[in-house]
Formats: sequence, structure tokens, C-alpha cells
Amino acid sequence: MEKAAAAAAAEEGRGAEEEAEEWAWSWGAGTDGQLGNGGFQDHHLPQPLLLPPRCRGRVSFVAGGGAHVIALTSDGEVFTWGRGTHGQLGHGNLDNIPHPMFVKFLENRTVTCVSAGWNHSGFATDSGQLFMCGDGSFGQLGTGDNHSRNLPFEVPYFIARHVEKLAFGMRHSLVLLKDNSVYGFGSARRGQVGKCVSRNQKSCNVPRLIDDFPNCKIVNIYANGDHSAALDESGCLYIWGRALIGEHDDDQPWAVLPSLSISQVALGWHHALVLSAGELFTIGVYRHQKCDPPVSGKAAVQQSDKSATSSTHDESSSLSTLEKVPCIGGEQVVQIASGTEHSALVTDKGTVFTWGWGEHGQLGLADTSDQVVPRRVNIGDKGPRTSDGSLGVYCGSGFTIAVKSA
Repeated sequence: MEKAAAAAAAEEGRGAEEEAEEWAWSWGAGTDGQLGNGGFQDHHLPQPLLLPPRCRGRVSFVAGGGAHVIALTSDGEVFTWGRGTHGQLGHGNLDNIPHPMFVKFLENRTVTCVSAGWNHSGFATDSGQLFMCGDGSFGQLGTGDNHSRNLPFEVPYFIARHVEKLAFGMRHSLVLLKDNSVYGFGSARRGQVGKCVSRNQKSCNVPRLIDDFPNCKIVNIYANGDHSAALDESGCLYIWGRALIGEHDDDQPWAVLPSLSISQVALGWHHALVLSAGELFTIGVYRHQKCDPPVSGKAAVQQSDKSATSSTHDESSSLSTLEKVPCIGGEQVVQIASGTEHSALVTDKGTVFTWGWGEHGQLGLADTSDQVVPRRVNIGDKGPRTSDGSLGVYCGSGFTIAVKSA
């Protein structure tokens, strides 16, 4: 069954191979087909990602999961590939697919937002519906049970509500509604889905309102690992879940970095990137670094009603400091992304830089070494130029994808 599906996917992607070389690339872990290049191997340098012709110049967003990928086009079509062993690709089977495949179940709907967890996927439509598929063993599908599903299934809880944004962590899900309310469901052991009925509750399979925000307009939500975050319209960042700053996990959102007006956020498993006024900062730690990160500026992380102290409770917690990422050769950072323990950025010149954990070649630097400072990725002679269109970079757990739009 898996071979037949892979063959069908290969046929769909083969005709676009030459065109795809100028439009999309992938590198890093590939043993489940998540690189979308027709194979099941790791690659340490950027490889052509075989987008079908109908995707050329139309990919508006890419969500990377544990080993699967969701691509959303500008007109609301969805393509998935990679690991499908829990049904997270939404094709009605459990196959691994090494080429992007159109999700036919959603063909009569216009999808506006997608997200990928470790083994689950979500799709929000222009009418505010939420469809989920994949692993549901922690309740992360929000369907009131712990069953997995291999076809997108509408979440009943949100039928009378309007879903606008999604953000999935390893085994939990966040949803932002049009009415400015935020809901969480799935694994709850680190507080990542907000307050539960009891502190001993390990998971929640029905969406729960996270109502601890001050009177503000939430414009985006983020999740990765056991972390959750939200950004309001004034650029204030709220975090909850597994401790990213300080010693303790928290099931209530709290404001951090009040001195910064943040425009973009990218969460990893043990670190986060924040972009503010063109300057890039990191909080947390890379456990695979062999030395301290570079510091061209350091500021204490100040917070209301909480003390900022160095963590001692386990090796994966962070220091209560903010590290400024050094200037990238005078180029302006325009987009950021994070995998489990690696990071990527794109500059205004269309240049990709990566750093952090490199064991699977996810940094695209021809080796498997970790990197402490951002390093330029050579996408090749046919790589993107500013005049050709904009470039987006996206990270899965141990892989990276770059896609150019028209």
C-alpha cells in the first residue's frame, strides 16, 4: 500500500522536477520522505523539493512537524508529504509519502491556516471550520476522544465558532478564534494548554478556554515542544507551558520582554527567537551547543510579578537572559523559523542563514556539525534573488525547507 501511494506521488511530482528546482528546496532528516524529493534519505545540502506544477509560485506557508510537512497555497489548496504512520497526511491511509500530494478531502474548501504537530495536522478554512487528522492519543485532535484519524475530521467544538489561527506543539494544539479567544487541548503535563481541572491531569481531549490574558488583542499564537506563546497587537509576548524562562512551568500566560515590541516569534524545544525592530534575539538554550552563544548585546529578561532567575531544575531550562544575534553582514532579517533545536532566518536580500543543532544536516552546510553563529546556506546558482520574488524558510524537527513565491 505504501509503495503504491509513493509511486502515485512520484508520478505527480516527477513532471515538475525541473521547475521545482527554481522554486523550492529542502535539506536535513529525510528518512520518512519529509524532504519531498522522492527519496527517504538525509541530505546535508539543499535539494530540489518536487512541488507539483500547480504549486509553482503559489506556496504561501509551510508547516513542518516531527517528520511530515503541510504546504498551503495562496488560493487555499493543501499538499502534504512525509511520515503518515498516524494518518497525519490526511490521505486516508497510513503511508509515508516522499512527494507533495494534494489533500483531496479538502478540495472543495478554501484553507486559510495550517499547522503540524509531531504526528498531527490541522486545517482552518475561510468559513472558520477546523479539520484535524493524525495522532489523537493525547487528545490533541480536540474531538473528545483519544482516537487517531487518517482523514481530516471537523472538530465539533468549533462548529458554531470561527477559527482563525492554529499552532501545534509536540502533542498539544492551540486555536485562536475570530472573537479573540484562545483555546488549548492535548497534552497538559507542562501547563501548555492552560489551566486544567486538576494539576494531576495529563491531557485534555476537549478544547479549553485560556482566559488569563489581560485586555488585549491577540494577533498570533505559537507552539513547539511543550511550549505555548501568543503575541498581541502592541508587540507584547505571552508564554506558558514548559519553562522557557526561569525555573517553573506555568499554566497561565504571562508577559515577557516588556522592553521590546516584537513582530515575529519562532519557538523551538528549548529556545525561542524573537524579532523586534529589525533586531533578532534568542531566549533559552541550545542543548547541542558546545559553547555559549555569541553575545553582541545582553539584556535581562524583565517580567511583571515574577522573579528572573537562572534555572536549576533541569538541563533543558533556560537562563533568564536575552541574547542578541549578531548582525548578518548588514542584511536585514525579514523572517525567522525554528525546528526542535535549530534555527533559520531569511534576510531582505533573500539569503538564508541557519545555526544550532546539525546532526541530520538540517543546517544545509554540507556536514552534520552544530553551529553557534548563523551561517549562510548556499542554495546554488539557481537560487532566489530579490528581483525574482520573496523567499520563505520553514523548519520541521530536524529538517529545513525554503520556498520562493512569485
